[in-house]
Amino acid sequence: MAAKVGIVMGSDSDLEVMSKAAEVLDVLKVEYDITVISAHRMPDVFYDYAKSAEEKGYKVIIAGAGGAAHLPGMTAAIFSLPVIGVPIMTKSLGGVDSLYSIVQMPAGIPVATVAINGAQNAGILAAKILAASDEELLGRIKDYAAGLKETVAAKSEKLAKIGYQEYLKESKK
Repeated sequence: MAAKVGIVMGSDSDLEVMSKAAEVLDVLKVEYDITVISAHRMPDVFYDYAKSAEEKGYKVIIAGAGGAAHLPGMTAAIFSLPVIGVPIMTKSLGGVDSLYSIVQMPAGIPVATVAINGAQNAGILAAKILAASDEELLGRIKDYAAGLKETVAAKSEKLAKIGYQEYLKESKK
């Protein structure tokens, strides 16, 4: 089966963050491809990627970028289906530069934007977009959400049982 989600980032230094999108798509059993393409350093390759993405079967592209962060917006300008932008934390401005670059798109070129380094949510959002027409995937998303609830409930129970001081000690181990 062809990948339904493309995950693209401007640099391999973004991979640690962007891998969180891949991890959640793995859990939800959503097919994806992941690659590094710089819109600035290899515009011809980038253009071919975005132009051919629909033909390859992509229904959503998750694009992560730091700094000037043109990759998500340029992807949205070329690819007709949803693009989710992931602003990557930067050393100089803490990722706010990336966030503003991605979220401030002109009318007609929307990019759904998640939090700085929010690739996990980008993966979940991509899956939810696909689940609008896939009942089985929707079920997996509901199960995933139930698992999150159970995790928080278990933490709350543990906190009540051992107290905050011991809980903090254990969490630092």
